[in-house]
Amino acid sequence: MNSPVPVAGQDWYEIIHLGNGISLIRERYVADWLRCNIWHIQGRNRDLLIDSGLGLRPLKPEIMRLSEKPLIAVMSHCHFDHIGAGHEFSERLGHRACRSVYQDPMPPEMPIDAFIRAETFLALPDESFTVESFSITPAPLTGYLDEGDLLDLGDRVFRVLHLPGHSPDSIALFEEKTKTLFSGDIIYNGDLFDTLYHSDRDIYRESLARLRELRVGTIHGGHDESFGRDHMIEIIDNYLGGRGNIVDPYAWVSNRI
Repeated sequence: MNSPVPVAGQDWYEIIHLGNGISLIRERYVADWLRCNIWHIQGRNRDLLIDSGLGLRPLKPEIMRLSEKPLIAVMSHCHFDHIGAGHEFSERLGHRACRSVYQDPMPPEMPIDAFIRAETFLALPDESFTVESFSITPAPLTGYLDEGDLLDLGDRVFRVLHLPGHSPDSIALFEEKTKTLFSGDIIYNGDLFDTLYHSDRDIYRESLARLRELRVGTIHGGHDESFGRDHMIEIIDNYLGGRGNIVDPYAWVSNRI
């Protein structure tokens, strides 16, 4: 008989300070095969938040403990595991290609039931939560980002790279000065999803080939651990060689639990 899943305390979020004003925020009790990396970057005049997780517990109070400066919340792409707490923030930016998803963030074409299941949670966010009750609060974007746009925090600037394929709206943010890339789900330290309902493998290959030429130092992805350029090239070459992609999300999750 399975033991009941406990209810989490006040430690739902884990915050890891990486230095240079960068903090990684993770939903501690979400399985690592789904858990999104939420990135907070401090600037002189304002701060940047990249993605917002599943939104099962309030995220904004955690951000306020880090800084009370004005905040730009950027969504690297429109998938449910990255946009859940977006509604908590007044300035929400992303690419317009999937703007309708932010108004209806659980489209029937997305295999959410492959990911949101009993095994997803090491602890529940609250006593009333059930897998069946899972939902994402709609939060339409308040502005749009596109290729070449700059996000200026006062003492650091991030350039927007539109790199579709995983999703039509996938963007990365690149800080030229430090050669740091926040890549969302375009690339991360794991097998890449290219079979979701609006993925496009040919376009994805083009985006990864372009990314391969970027003189980047550190890559902070949307999932898993951060890595350097050599490993980025290894992941890309593996994918371009026909390996390292996830064909069936249901089978992939079943193999991880």
